[in-house]
Amino acid sequence: MKRNRIVINLDQNQPRASRGSRSRGGFGRVLMFMAIVLMLILVGVAAGGYFWWRHYQSGPAYSLALLADAAQRNDSPTVDGMLDTDKITADLISQVRQKLPASSSVASLLPSQLDPVKNSLSVKVKDTVHEQLMKELQDLSSVAQGKPFIVVALGVRYFADIKQENNVAQVAVHVKDEQIKLTMQAEGERWRIVAVQDEKLAKMVADAVVRSMPSNGSQVQDSIRKQLEGLKW
Repeated sequence: MKRNRIVINLDQNQPRASRGSRSRGGFGRVLMFMAIVLMLILVGVAAGGYFWWRHYQSGPAYSLALLADAAQRNDSPTVDGMLDTDKITADLISQVRQKLPASSSVASLLPSQLDPVKNSLSVKVKDTVHEQLMKELQDLSSVAQGKPFIVVALGVRYFADIKQENNVAQVAVHVKDEQIKLTMQAEGERWRIVAVQDEKLAKMVADAVVRSMPSNGSQVQDSIRKQLEGLKW
């Protein structure tokens, strides 16, 4: 009589285990691919942010942030380096000149009369401009007091309307219901203020010019003094 053999295939689970291993390997490759993609995105974002920041540093808004920060720290050398006091003073004198009536004979004489005053007594006028500008800058930039510079730099455009054309920028600063207009000019990687439109400052310049003129001067100088003292602001 024949015996029936029962053969148990011990290798029957091998294919199933192999399929599970391949499944886990595929999932690992997906995770690795996702990690690489995420890393590339982060690197791209970091590189984009770096190049944007470098570009931002070359614009007028960044220079305004530097100016505001320096004014709050009473850093006079930095402020002075960003103000072209000679050009600002000359422009303010021009604004004073424009305040005179066009029909006035003094208005036609004023340019030739003010130039010697500006040259010989410029220290007094420029000191007035510098002192008042420092006060206004500290007042206008008070919102930056105690804040990190990065916050100041990124927040400048909320307080300043900047219109840039090539190497010149026109800026209108609005803070505390006050407005002051600035003209900025690019010099290297920084921007300097070369003109300021502010009636309060222009009036102080006119007063400084009057004080600069000798009280016993010529008839023309006396006439100019009277015209300047009578200006309405």
